[in-house]
Amino acid sequence: MLRMEGVSKRYNHRASTVTALRDANVKMNRGDYVSIVGPSGSGKSTLLLMLGGMLSPTGGRVYVDGTSLYDMTPNERATFRKKNIGFVFQTFNLVPYLTALENVQIPLFLAGKNDAAQRDHATTLLERVGLGDRLDHKPSELSVGQQQRVALARVLANDPAVILADEPTGNLDPETGGQVIDFFDDLNKEGRTIVMVTHDPRAAERAKTTLRLVEGTVLNGQAESATSRKCITPAM
Repeated sequence: MLRMEGVSKRYNHRASTVTALRDANVKMNRGDYVSIVGPSGSGKSTLLLMLGGMLSPTGGRVYVDGTSLYDMTPNERATFRKKNIGFVFQTFNLVPYLTALENVQIPLFLAGKNDAAQRDHATTLLERVGLGDRLDHKPSELSVGQQQRVALARVLANDPAVILADEPTGNLDPETGGQVIDFFDDLNKEGRTIVMVTHDPRAAERAKTTLRLVEGTVLNGQAESATSRKCITPAM
């Protein structure tokens, strides 16, 4: 489903080269629920962005369902990403002057849906996340937790098979963060693949498997408990 083969990412910073990710070999199967953990600056977000077709690697290949993302043109990659991958960010990225309903309609509009279909589907998604009574509210009129739920509804608009989340609970209080993770649990039970970068140990523990990074290197972890919890072994 998701695969990295020898993927590296290097940046030139002034007179030196910074390696954000080093020769990563990772395989994630369809329906996996993976938490990516590690110290700040270890390469977690870099890995997530490359899995999602948002950041070109310096070397190696990234595959989604057997398709090599970075052998596509940028336009081809954008179209593939729009149909197959949903992103959840810590900062929500809602358009401030649009209502909750209009924010969720954006990907439906870009997909060419007519106005009635956009509104009906967006309404259904907002009702699913418990915001059926907040359709006409703008982000500034919603709590932080409600804004995150609007972002979650928008992610689902094009029914992605893969959801990539970067610190989805980072701006939320524990109770609201728990509700977001409950929602991810439900999405995973529906068969969606969830890959989540997090510093929150409670969120990380809800995933089925854990991928650990240190200084840009994917580690081969050991079982974390007597239960079935495990760490992903880098693909060989």
